[in-house]
This record gives sequence, C-alpha cells and structure tokens, in this order.
Amino acid sequence: MAALEQELGVSADMKVGPTGSFFVDVDGKVVAEKRFDGFPSEDEIVSAVGRALGKER
Repeated sequence: MAALEQELGVSADMKVGPTGSFFVDVDGKVVAEKRFDGFPSEDEIVSAVGRALGKER
C-alpha cells in the first residue's frame, strides 16, 4: 500500500491466505482484519499499523 510507505515510511508484503480472509499484521500481531461489515478502510489500516509501530498519526 502506497499510503503505508508515504505516511509511515514502511513497506507491506501481500500474501495469499485462506479464501475470504484478510488481515494486516505487524511483527506477527494482527492489527486490522476483515469484519462482518466489510474490509477496513485504507485510513483504518494506516492508523492501526501506525499505532502498532508507535508512529501515531
């Protein structure tokens, strides 16, 4: 995601997982994931990763 690199200076790797799954982890800890009502927004993902890295927006 370009926003992670632009706003936090980090890069992301995408990996194929089980059908229907979606989660974002930082050092093995899940910080954002697909919910019953849909996927997290890009802004929610960047905020969650920032919090996990101690780089609050």
